[in-house]
Amino acid sequence: MNPTAEIGDRRARILVVDDERDNRELLDLILSWEGFVVLTASTGEEALASVLSDAPDLILLDVMMPGMDGYHVASKLKGDIATRQIPIIIVTALTDTNAQMRGRSAGAEGFLAKPVDRDNMVKTVRTLFRTTYGSFHE
Repeated sequence: MNPTAEIGDRRARILVVDDERDNRELLDLILSWEGFVVLTASTGEEALASVLSDAPDLILLDVMMPGMDGYHVASKLKGDIATRQIPIIIVTALTDTNAQMRGRSAGAEGFLAKPVDRDNMVKTVRTLFRTTYGSFHE
């Protein structure tokens, strides 16, 4: 494990939002191994409540969820002054250009296709942390 995935003097925190438990558990395992603190939510509504009560440093957000989909969650977060600075990476099985454009329009800074490639995901997360939080330490 890399215990130095830090912003300033604390471990970087990532919220993983996916309605599939296996997906949440896999991303949690990978990111925890990389030194991140991982929070999880299984619905869009749960994600919004989690962000408001304990804001993460980055969000990995599934698109296709029952109820509020990931595009709606991203739009709500980016439309709120208190949460708009939190980077969002859309993680979805939808890999067409339209899905990526919708994610970008909703405010997402990154896009990963399912099934997630571990190395690509870690690289994308670390790059976005460095870009957003200059003081990120690996």
